[in-house]
Amino acid sequence: MFEIDQPFIKFPSRRSVVFGTNAMVACTQPLACQAGLEILKKGGNAADAAVATAAALNVTEPASTGIGGDCFCLFYEAKTKKIHGMNGSGRSPSKLTLEYARDKLGITENSIPYTNINSCTVPGAAAGWIDCIEWFGSGKLSPGEILKPAIELAENGYPVSEISVWEWKNNEKILQTASPNGSDMLIDGRAPNVGEIMHMPNLARTFRELAEKGKDGFYKGRIAEAIVELIQSKGGVMTLEDLASHTTTRVEPISIEYKGVRVWECPPNGQGITALIALGILEALQDQGKIPSLDSLEHNSTQYIHILIESLRLAFADSQYYVTDPEVHHIPIKELLSKEYLSKRAQLINTSKASVDVKKGSPVNSSDTVYFSVTDQEGNACSFIISNYDGFGTGSIPKGCGFTLQCRGSGFILEKGHPNCLGPNKRPYHTIIPCMVTKEDELWLSYGGI
Repeated sequence: MFEIDQPFIKFPSRRSVVFGTNAMVACTQPLACQAGLEILKKGGNAADAAVATAAALNVTEPASTGIGGDCFCLFYEAKTKKIHGMNGSGRSPSKLTLEYARDKLGITENSIPYTNINSCTVPGAAAGWIDCIEWFGSGKLSPGEILKPAIELAENGYPVSEISVWEWKNNEKILQTASPNGSDMLIDGRAPNVGEIMHMPNLARTFRELAEKGKDGFYKGRIAEAIVELIQSKGGVMTLEDLASHTTTRVEPISIEYKGVRVWECPPNGQGITALIALGILEALQDQGKIPSLDSLEHNSTQYIHILIESLRLAFADSQYYVTDPEVHHIPIKELLSKEYLSKRAQLINTSKASVDVKKGSPVNSSDTVYFSVTDQEGNACSFIISNYDGFGTGSIPKGCGFTLQCRGSGFILEKGHPNCLGPNKRPYHTIIPCMVTKEDELWLSYGGI
């Protein structure tokens, strides 16, 4: 058993640390890792390789990710020592209101069920891939060259790995029943077995159209029409205009100083701010003398875990209320991360007793996902995360497209007046977060979570 023991990261592993001198791709599937490395060897940078890896993961681990879902990334630019952010999440259909969900669709729960087609927001991944290449890429490789490894995997076939098979079989029924096109992602009507060769020609076709036509190849024309036709055939309200009007957003990352390093996250509608709030509470606990320091506590001891849980409970109580689409509803980010507010939240923690009823604070007066990280020979890094949300998402496959549509709209709250209430043209609360840590402006860690 090998153990990493650093001030900020400590965990045991059965695997040795992987070292490299030029570049590295860290992801869940070796074939996807190979796709990213291929792009790096051709002169691409971390952003180019991240998109190649994301596309290859869509092929090799589709129960976790895909072009029918959303993505976010943070990009560390070594030349300027600056971190850039990208929000590649999609919005709800323009006709999908709270009243429509309640009155017309008869949804009585507090959220849209995962398998209901109206939980599908506009897929943001396709635009996110193209924009990631354009905004952060090397400029040396075209989208076609970057997507080529994934296209070849999908067309020529690949042996399916154990974990991917397990996920596939757990979702076999939904693929068989959610749409008439389940055969795109099944073999003879069933999930693949371990080591069985899986071919995905329709997904390869989708990737080719995106590579050749850019974002219009996905959000207009054949693919867009297939998406809308399927959604409307199942009682959904998404339109061609909803797809055509989609845009990726370039965002300014948010951060907090913690024990000599700076931790970076994408701003809402993602929940990355949760981690920053929790870290701020931990620091405040130390400033207040409630704990000497987190490092001084025995790792994974009762008190250590208690402090972490209580800090995260308070942080989640805030984020699950305040995090929503910032283009629709103001989010008090500055106030939530202020030392004054975090100190007040820390005062609520009893270091020897669990809180009974954790509620949001008032900062102002009045998995099923893949995460991966790529670094390149120039010192750039890309922290990238992409998801269908729950397994294969809705499980619905647009005709001739080879991918499932996400169910990210389940992240909306069906409660009038709630900041994250379902509304038209709105991005929902997102659980997936790419992260980075810098020390004196130098990249120290590229990581993420769901």
